[in-house]
Amino acid sequence: MPTKESRASLPSSSGWTSREAYLLALVCLLAGLLAGYMLRGSARVTVGTPPAPAAASPAAEAPAHSPEALAQMVAPLVAAVKADPKNYDALVQLGNFYYDNQVYAQAIDYYGRALEIKPDDVNVRTDRGTAYWYSGSPEQAVAEYQKSLQINPAHPQTLFNLGVVRRDGLKDPAGAVAAWEKLLQTNPQHPDRQRVMELIARTRIR
Repeated sequence: MPTKESRASLPSSSGWTSREAYLLALVCLLAGLLAGYMLRGSARVTVGTPPAPAAASPAAEAPAHSPEALAQMVAPLVAAVKADPKNYDALVQLGNFYYDNQVYAQAIDYYGRALEIKPDDVNVRTDRGTAYWYSGSPEQAVAEYQKSLQINPAHPQTLFNLGVVRRDGLKDPAGAVAAWEKLLQTNPQHPDRQRVMELIARTRIR
């Protein structure tokens, strides 16, 4: 499950040249990639425990910062996208930023724009699906996960999250068990194998 810590604040681009804003955005992108790996547990991390959506309800906490503060923090990345609307890395980082700050509508939008450029990025699509789940839209979350699995049927994070959303969002325990069994079948060395087996057992006896 993603942490509730926000990423490092990004200074405002007010008064900068477009070149300065763009260079700073690139630095922020590199820092964001590292922070995302350590803090977020995103689907982009393909080794380790997959992120679990909310255990019972997708109700999200209120963002820690005001919309104005968030806009100021993310200004360099927005400037980078304005300079180059096809800047894939900047779009993904914007999606990650808003995801981490529980502004899921914005995260969904930026992930969607990134996927228009690289529709086969399974990790970004899975993050988008989880953002839909946290927004209270389990059907759309499942739709994104199914698109991910069309590209990579064995993607562990997608299969894990699909099981959670089917069980808790769609009230489909059989579908959840099927997703988790496929996860174990296609990833026999999965590091969280025991946890998944326990989820299967508990879901079967409900």
